[in-house]
Amino acid sequence: MAEYPIKTAYIEANGLAFEVDMCGDGEKFALFLHGFPESKHSWRAQLPLLAELGYTAWAPNLRGYGGSSRPKGVKAYRMENLLADVAGLIDAARARGITGPTTLIAHDWGGAIGWSFALSGVRPLERFIVMNLPHPALFLKGVRTWAQLKRSWYVFFFQLPWLPEKLFTMQNARVVAEAFHGMAIDKSRFPESVLDEYRKNALIPGAMTAMINYYRANFRNGDAQDLWANPPILETPTLMIWGEEDAALGIELTYGTEKLVTDFTIRYLPQVSHWVQQEAPETVNAMIRAWIEGRPVPQAGQRGQILLSDA
Repeated sequence: MAEYPIKTAYIEANGLAFEVDMCGDGEKFALFLHGFPESKHSWRAQLPLLAELGYTAWAPNLRGYGGSSRPKGVKAYRMENLLADVAGLIDAARARGITGPTTLIAHDWGGAIGWSFALSGVRPLERFIVMNLPHPALFLKGVRTWAQLKRSWYVFFFQLPWLPEKLFTMQNARVVAEAFHGMAIDKSRFPESVLDEYRKNALIPGAMTAMINYYRANFRNGDAQDLWANPPILETPTLMIWGEEDAALGIELTYGTEKLVTDFTIRYLPQVSHWVQQEAPETVNAMIRAWIEGRPVPQAGQRGQILLSDA
């Protein structure tokens, strides 16, 4: 792959300032949405790929994360505000002369925002790529099961005031680092340099409260849950990539997605955790490349290695 450097800049969108990693200068636009407790750093392996494929690729720190604006109060993190941020970033790209179609790429909490954005049609999307976050309707159905409730215990814990923040930031944000290193199957993908990036972000004053407010703001958000429970059929071509060893979300939550999306492709990565694009970047990138180029998307074997490819 040719050299496509990543640079960081601040973008004004939806009345906020977003700290954005940028790569490439193509006419098409790729917008990456990270999860919890991640940051724009989680897309370090994918930004150059999209640049090579002809995109201008942006990976912002979402509101409340890193150097991005950190509005105060739980309501600031409701889904309608998060969708307005995505729309604002797309509009900001348009204002900078990036006129081609938009591909939205998302993981974890970014996936929840991405699904909601695609389903609500806030702005047109050419493609949607989602990693380890199920279709919201299937999540709402699955979360009623005991198996998923056990995995989602932390969502209920996050409803408590101040205590989650204290736990996640004590001892140099040890719990944040353990969320990555402890859940990962291939722990070599999370060296201290990567863990330090996430520790540093979590320890910014006010950041951990903002990050957890995503859960508090949308736990009983009727507007978001109405969209999730009664979604339209999604016509945007969608690729789902799923690390099978996800400790937070059961693989069964993916079953039936093809009934909710007209153009749907799914690939599973055995022996790969929730942090799929960081733990198996080579395989994830091969899948993204093939799908965008209109070729058969390769399958993954053990440890998420490519099993079959037309590349």
